[in-house]
Amino acid sequence: MISEQIKESIELAGRTLTLETGLLAPRATGSVKATYGETVLLATAVISEPRDDIDFFPLSIEYEERLYAGGLIKGSPWVKREGRPRDEAILCGRMIDRAIRPLFPNDFKNDVQIIITVLSVDEDNDPSIIGMVAAAAALHIAGAPWIGPVSGVRVGMVEGSYIINPLTTTEKEYSKMDMVVASTKEKTVMLEVGAEEITEEEAIKGIEFGFNENLRLIEMIETLAEKAGRKVIEYDTPEVDEELMDRIKTFIKENFDFHANESKDKAESSAERDEFLDTLFAQFEGKTTKSVMVGVFDKMRKSEIRRLILEEGKRLDNRAMDQVRDLFVDVSLLPRTHGSALFQRGDTQALTVTTLGSTSLEQLIESMSGEETKRYIHHYNFPPYSTGETGRVGSPKRREIGHGALAEKALEPMIPSEEQFPYTIRVVSEILSSNGSSSMASVCGSTLSLMDAGVPIKAPVAGVAMGLVSDGDKNIVLTDLMGEEDMAGDMDFKVAGTKDGITAVQVDVKNDGLSLALITEIFEKAKAGRLFIMDAMMKVIDAPRTQLSQYAPKVVSLKIDPEKIGEVIGPGGKVIKAIQADTNTVIEIQEDGTVHISGVQQEGLDNAKKRIEGITHVPEVGEIYDGTVKRIVDFGAFVEFLPGKEGLVHISEIDNNYVEKVRDFLNEGDQVKIKIIEIDDRGRVNLSIKALMQDGTTE
Repeated sequence: MISEQIKESIELAGRTLTLETGLLAPRATGSVKATYGETVLLATAVISEPRDDIDFFPLSIEYEERLYAGGLIKGSPWVKREGRPRDEAILCGRMIDRAIRPLFPNDFKNDVQIIITVLSVDEDNDPSIIGMVAAAAALHIAGAPWIGPVSGVRVGMVEGSYIINPLTTTEKEYSKMDMVVASTKEKTVMLEVGAEEITEEEAIKGIEFGFNENLRLIEMIETLAEKAGRKVIEYDTPEVDEELMDRIKTFIKENFDFHANESKDKAESSAERDEFLDTLFAQFEGKTTKSVMVGVFDKMRKSEIRRLILEEGKRLDNRAMDQVRDLFVDVSLLPRTHGSALFQRGDTQALTVTTLGSTSLEQLIESMSGEETKRYIHHYNFPPYSTGETGRVGSPKRREIGHGALAEKALEPMIPSEEQFPYTIRVVSEILSSNGSSSMASVCGSTLSLMDAGVPIKAPVAGVAMGLVSDGDKNIVLTDLMGEEDMAGDMDFKVAGTKDGITAVQVDVKNDGLSLALITEIFEKAKAGRLFIMDAMMKVIDAPRTQLSQYAPKVVSLKIDPEKIGEVIGPGGKVIKAIQADTNTVIEIQEDGTVHISGVQQEGLDNAKKRIEGITHVPEVGEIYDGTVKRIVDFGAFVEFLPGKEGLVHISEIDNNYVEKVRDFLNEGDQVKIKIIEIDDRGRVNLSIKALMQDGTTE
């Protein structure tokens, strides 16, 4: 039976956004089809039964791209089905998750799964932000017991003016920032920003602009859900044996001193925690589960950390609220890499390595809009030993992909253009030890490593993570968030930028969100922390090295007539392959005639460049060349004077004296100096040796 179709529409940035429910995916708890321009997607929410014996909210969000949405078939000749989601799709899912997760009550343990499937995509309307709106609408229709709905918009800034959901093909290219603002009716709950050195004031105005637009979208979601008959799901809070809980709490208070660990490092503190938990488990074995006991212990630890900060103004490591942990910075640690750096802040340590390659090594990305390339790549690795644990080692987890993307976003505006620096650049951050803010450590390490490699970045970038502990009336902002403060606190507010402005922001909250006034305060304190860290970095290396590593490939570039590209490549790639093989280089030719030649030896680069210049050069009468005799005929000799270009030295142009037989003067393989004396209307080149004798140019 077909359900009644319910629609709501709104004008958003000059285009119509329509949310529709009732037709598609009727067995989902809530489903919404969203249409924006010719971009169409389906968001479904399913809320199932509660799960026992878990101490977390089991929410999963999947953002699924379909190549058919862009009218494409997968390029692989063997596999046509979409496979592992690309990193960008994973990042979209994470972004939506970060906007939704904090709005659920802590004791809600029902499985919730949201799937956003892109069905159609046009060139102008980004589906990811519409996916957030549709997911929120589906969840609200499903009767989620949350403090939503939430909505999100993308905010750009072109020539000082703020715009909502910039058009991908035009406005986005000229926008100074790419900001996603997710908010409820009252507060901002998630931020994601990439920017070209915007000021804190510009960022705040952008957030306010996006927040106000979200209010309209939230009203539309509420109207749609009301028409669809939204009924809030009722759930039971698990029964708790209060007497047993009191006994566990008393045992913990009497046998474990939370304050005793304040002066100890993370490894020692964790070891003592684990040892005590074993004692706790033995004491109450058979009376409740280990997960319940761990939950009680962690809640008490969290409450004590918050109490110390709010009531005593004290942090676990006795730092001031605006104080950065001790810093250690070093560069050029690894002799054979192209650039390397170690950045350590407290117990968080990042080893970052830069590798340079030819532009032919750019990453090729297959998306719904076709193929794209990327020449600056940052990868972030978080091995289990960084937290003193064992665990799975293999393909990157979603968190690693997200942290790598944030560090990449922070440095990307500072990377020189391909014309200025014709290299593919890969940066890898190895997190060797982690106690909070490892993503910002990788930002700082990236700057140091890039400068050590000699990459002429426009300006150095540093990053800092800010925390918050709030009781509703009192807000304490923490500079340089450490691990347990992150666990006990209400937000993780990461800001990266240069001394002149912000290049990246990522904000997650665990409470009901942040007011604009509080965001303003956080930005001010983050700037001070960022500049402090920057000063420490600049004392070690304050500018990119003027010389690349001796082990880095060298690159020379030249420009040729695009009509000559075919001559350089040759039939079936014969010519370019021969040049690369003979000179031990890699040659890449772009459609506009730009040629990049990379190799280790300068001699090989010079030879390859000379041969390409020879192939593409247009000979002119009067030019003089060193040539090689290729063929002898009765009436003269054919001489190659440029790679692939031959001309005829007529028998009468070989010598001042009479020449009876060409072989009396020339043979195949002879090196001769020649002058172009004529190019006929068919492009045939006539050469002369005799003319140079008369000029006194040759021996």
